[in-house]
Amino acid sequence: MKHYEVEILDAKTKDKLCFLDKVEPNATIGEIKSMFHRSHPQWYPARQSIRLDPKGKSLKDEDVLQHLPVGTTATFYFRDLGAQISWVTVFLTEYTGPLVIYLLFYFRVPFIYAPKYDFTTSKHWVVHLACMCHSFHYVKRLLETLFVHRFSHGTMPLRNIFKNCTYYWGFAAWMAYYINHPLYTPPIYGEQQIRLALIIFLFCQIGNFSIHIALRNLRPPGSKTRKIPYPTKNPFTWIFLLVSCPNYTYELGSWLGFTLMTQCLPVAFFTLVGFMQMTVWAKGKHRSYLKEFRDYPPLRSPILPFVL
Repeated sequence: MKHYEVEILDAKTKDKLCFLDKVEPNATIGEIKSMFHRSHPQWYPARQSIRLDPKGKSLKDEDVLQHLPVGTTATFYFRDLGAQISWVTVFLTEYTGPLVIYLLFYFRVPFIYAPKYDFTTSKHWVVHLACMCHSFHYVKRLLETLFVHRFSHGTMPLRNIFKNCTYYWGFAAWMAYYINHPLYTPPIYGEQQIRLALIIFLFCQIGNFSIHIALRNLRPPGSKTRKIPYPTKNPFTWIFLLVSCPNYTYELGSWLGFTLMTQCLPVAFFTLVGFMQMTVWAKGKHRSYLKEFRDYPPLRSPILPFVL
C-alpha cells in the first residue's frame, strides 16, 4: 500500500510549516490536523483551516486524503482561524444575558428608573405577560441548547461571543427599559390585541420547537450527516413543504407576536433586524440544500412561502 507525503504551507507566506511522512491513504483531514497539532501545539485542530489552495475553501475534517485531487506528495495550505470557543458556550452565554437583563428591568432594581420606582410593580397586566413570554422564550432556547441541538461544527471564533452578546444583551436592555418603564402605555386595542398576540407568540414558539426536534432527529449523535428535512406527523412541521428554514419562520412569527403584544418600537426594530439576519442565514442554507441535493423540493422558499 502506497503512503503519502504531506507538506503544510502557510497560506499567507507560503513558508513550510510541517512535513508529514508515510501518511496512510485513508487518513482524514481531521487526522492530519491532529498530526500537525503535535508539531505545532499552539494550533489545536479546531483553529486550523486546511485548504488545497491558499484562497480556497477549508477542507472538511471527514475528507479522505486519497479521495482528494492530490498526488502522493500532497501540499496543503494552513490558515489560523484564531482562538475558538464551543457553540454551546456561546449560546448559553448569549441567551442567559437577555433572560437576566430583562428581569432586572422588570423588578425595577435601583439606578434604572427614578428612585421612587425602585422595586415597584407595573399596574398593566400586559407588562407581566410580556415578562413571562420573554423569559419563556430564552429559557426554551437555553434548554434546547443543552438537550436538543446537535451542532455540525463544534466551535466558532472567540470574537463572535462579544459580537453576539452585544446584539442580544443590548436589544434586551433596550426593549426591557421601555416595556417596564413606569410611563409605559398598553397597546391601543387593549385586551383583544394582547390575546391575539399571545396566541401568535405561543403558536410560533411551539412551531419553532417542533422544527428543532425534527432537525435533531435527522442527525444521529456525533454525526455530521446532512439530509433533506421533510414534514413529520407533527402538523407544525408541515411548513417544510413550502419553506427550507421554518425554524426561522416561526422565530419571526414569535417576535411579531411579541411586537403586537407590547406595541413597543424597540421590539419592532429588534424583530426587523432579526428578520434581516435570519433571511441571510435562510438563503445560505437554501442554496446549500439546492447544491447538495439534486432532488431537493423545488417549491420551497428560504424563509417565507412563495415570497422570500
